[in-house]
Amino acid sequence: MLEEEKETVVAYAKTETEKPPRLTPQEYLEREQKAETKSEYHGGIVVAMAGASPEHNTITSNVHGELYGQLRGKDCRPFVSDLRVRVPECDKYYYPDVVVTCSEPNYEEMAGIRSLLNPTLIIEVLSDSTERTDRGEKWMCYQTLESLQSYVLISQDKPLIEVYRRQENGWFYTAVTGLESRVALDAIGCELKLADIYARVPFRVTPPPQDTDHRTAQD
Repeated sequence: MLEEEKETVVAYAKTETEKPPRLTPQEYLEREQKAETKSEYHGGIVVAMAGASPEHNTITSNVHGELYGQLRGKDCRPFVSDLRVRVPECDKYYYPDVVVTCSEPNYEEMAGIRSLLNPTLIIEVLSDSTERTDRGEKWMCYQTLESLQSYVLISQDKPLIEVYRRQENGWFYTAVTGLESRVALDAIGCELKLADIYARVPFRVTPPPQDTDHRTAQD
């Protein structure tokens, strides 16, 4: 009986110390080309992307539609989340929700597929599962792209758009709230009305706190 218990403990310890296999960029891209769902590449580790909510998809579609109309006939081109962005200094491949490039697209070509190297503007729609990464690790990596002029974060729970604009001495931050507001995207010569971006997006209503005072008129 003691031997069986010992074997069980050893097997459990091995499972706990197992690490996911590390892939080269080429191995990742070959795998991504055949995969039915998208995954990002974080320095050798492949991270599967979770499905987005209806609100997230609606906001992304609204943003792309607005930018597509405003940029028609101009040098800048908007792309939706199927376009992969390569960040060489961080050894990462990301799938931003919306990407805009205002110069001839420069691609890394590997394994028969292309990844964009020179985005001008990147937009991420925040969610509970991605907000920490979008504001932290991903934002730090995006800053290493010399072509990037603006980084935009859009909340899906409330009408709020945050914009980081590249300046000579750093990044300038602006936050715009309220459906009656609008935000300028100077890097690409566009303007977004929050009412248009959040069209058909039902915001969650927080229920009022319940009255916990149970005293009666006689108390």
